[in-house]
Amino acid sequence: MSNAQPIKGSDIHSLDEMKVSRFFGCNTFNERTMRERLPREVFKAFRHSLKRGEPLAPETAHGVAQAMKEWALEHGATHFTHWFLPMTGATAEKHDAFIAWDEAGVVIEKFSGSQLIQGEPDASSFPSGGLRATFEARGYTVWDATSPAFLIESPLGTTLCIPTAFVGYHGEALDNKLPLLRSMEAVSVAALHALGHFESRASQVVPQCGPEQEYFLVDLELARQRPDLTFANRTLQGARPPKGQELEDHYFGSIKERVLGFMQDVELECFKLGIPAKTRHNEVAPNQFELAPIYEPANLASDHNQLLMEIMKRVGERHNLAVLLHEKPFAGVNGSGKHVNWSMATDEGHNLLDPGKTPEENLQFLYFLGATLKAIHRHGGLLRASIAFAGNDHRLGANEAPPAIMSAYLGSQLNHILEAIERGDVADASEKQLLDLRLGSLPALEKDATDRNRTSPFAFTGNKFEFRAVGSSQAIAFPLTVINATVAEALDAMNLRMDEEIASGKSTRAAAMAVIREAIIETRAIRFEGNGYSEEWMAEAERRGLPHARDTVAALRIWEEAKSKEVFSRSRILTAEECEARLHIRHEQYQKALSIEAQVLREMAETLLLPAILEDLGARAAALGSLSTLGIPVPAPLKAALETQTRLAGVAQERLVALKAAMVAAEALETHHARTEAYGGSVRHAQDLLRDVLDQLEKDCSAARWPIPVYRELLAPLI
Repeated sequence: MSNAQPIKGSDIHSLDEMKVSRFFGCNTFNERTMRERLPREVFKAFRHSLKRGEPLAPETAHGVAQAMKEWALEHGATHFTHWFLPMTGATAEKHDAFIAWDEAGVVIEKFSGSQLIQGEPDASSFPSGGLRATFEARGYTVWDATSPAFLIESPLGTTLCIPTAFVGYHGEALDNKLPLLRSMEAVSVAALHALGHFESRASQVVPQCGPEQEYFLVDLELARQRPDLTFANRTLQGARPPKGQELEDHYFGSIKERVLGFMQDVELECFKLGIPAKTRHNEVAPNQFELAPIYEPANLASDHNQLLMEIMKRVGERHNLAVLLHEKPFAGVNGSGKHVNWSMATDEGHNLLDPGKTPEENLQFLYFLGATLKAIHRHGGLLRASIAFAGNDHRLGANEAPPAIMSAYLGSQLNHILEAIERGDVADASEKQLLDLRLGSLPALEKDATDRNRTSPFAFTGNKFEFRAVGSSQAIAFPLTVINATVAEALDAMNLRMDEEIASGKSTRAAAMAVIREAIIETRAIRFEGNGYSEEWMAEAERRGLPHARDTVAALRIWEEAKSKEVFSRSRILTAEECEARLHIRHEQYQKALSIEAQVLREMAETLLLPAILEDLGARAAALGSLSTLGIPVPAPLKAALETQTRLAGVAQERLVALKAAMVAAEALETHHARTEAYGGSVRHAQDLLRDVLDQLEKDCSAARWPIPVYRELLAPLI
């Protein structure tokens, strides 16, 4: 690509028009574009500041801003915005036009270095968890130069989006990005200390991430007829269809043309924005699918995942499809997760969780593996709390999702190596095995170092860990922050022990083996190779002393423990006040999510479902009465069915009254903790009981009278 003939995203309308590599990232102000457009000295100064983590000089910022403005204008942009991640879990933006008055009072396009680096959106209405009062409105957005600016195209114009962190007037973190960036720096510092013992020349270590995104697709017109899908993002009532996922024929099945068209359009938008969408396939449940990217630095992966969710919804509407990102939009079939694959890489491109091919590389790998296991062992409860919210409560521990107990799966080969080290023996972590298929026409396959255990919430998969418990609708920034923070703490502890062992006279290799062995012995309790769904594991985990937070209410209690808060404060990732604020927001968001669900179900029951049921009862009673009037005997089973339906309608009315009472009682409670427990307990229980009887009544009601689309319509193949 050259300056003379730049490829513009608006010129590309399908993936068939050219190779992806030719236009990948064409709507981003990435390093390649900067190298082409910035004066050499400006580009060199920018790269130098970025690598050293230093603020940009004003003249450098101004040079970048001018080049970025000209590039954006060439692509049709009329506005710019600082794009940030407040603690709502969504993204936020305020658009400003590139216009200003010149000295003669003529409108010109203008964009300065100060406008690039810093913005001032109104901060009063974003969640702060008590960090600021509502009347304190000032907040600042600060450019994250490690995440490229990008263009969002729409039919009526293009906007330049500048990824930023969001802070309050006194510098308090009001977003999910700033803690993530701080945690990445903490990992880098601790990892570089460790690498100093392994003759590494790395100057930076960057946590890497590849989040797999699961989702459902539903016909948009059907979804709009369901108040629960509109306001709660999941079905709050619905009887199971005749066919769900029983035949397991949807998983990896051929992709229907309508769905494939949607996927291709999503990928096109992703590629233009530099999002490395790699894999697409059908998932287990009907109309459930997955998109998985290639690995990137953790903060970029976080930004890209937020963008991906927005792109999917926007493209879905163009295809008359509703994209459901809720963790459990349908009862009776699998829910959706977001498998967050995590590793660490040096600026030399070396994956620190790759076993390697030499004894030295193996030793280094085992050191970083041991640190990750220590993090899970010491802070498994905090990892669980990082993915605790109302939607995930429906999914964790179910047959398609990891249990709420945080354990690590390593595979038999790696476990064998760790057990050998624990005994004081020597084992080679780079050892490979061949899988003989006993067919002359097929080659022998090289086996991976591990099998895959889909029941494990934190599984090692050859050169990375896969955190499988993250919710599909969740912003990944905070779970990543927790992983980074806990691994940094573990590395610091191992580094201290390493320094002590070397000071005692041991060689580097002997010291490393001693520290690794200590970590292996210490973390034995969280290593589990079996079925995480089994009742036996629940009992065994309790014997091992592992925390088991079955729901958000229990998980938030773990977050409140001193050692959980300390992991953030010790590396200055979050102050005590910032940590407390996030806890406060989690309580509030949980209560509001369940309150909205309960209100929507109450309204559906009162104004849609029960009236339809009563109308159906009246029609059936009238029909039976007509038969009697004509002298035709009414069979006993018909009378019994009508009586049963009438009784169930009465039960539904009773349970509706009970739900309303539970909601009133929950709102009357004064403390956050009490309201959270009430919503997670009595309100949710009353909601489940009402749903149960409404689902039964749906099965008996005339299909012509049922007022909302049912599961057999919502989960029908999209053709």
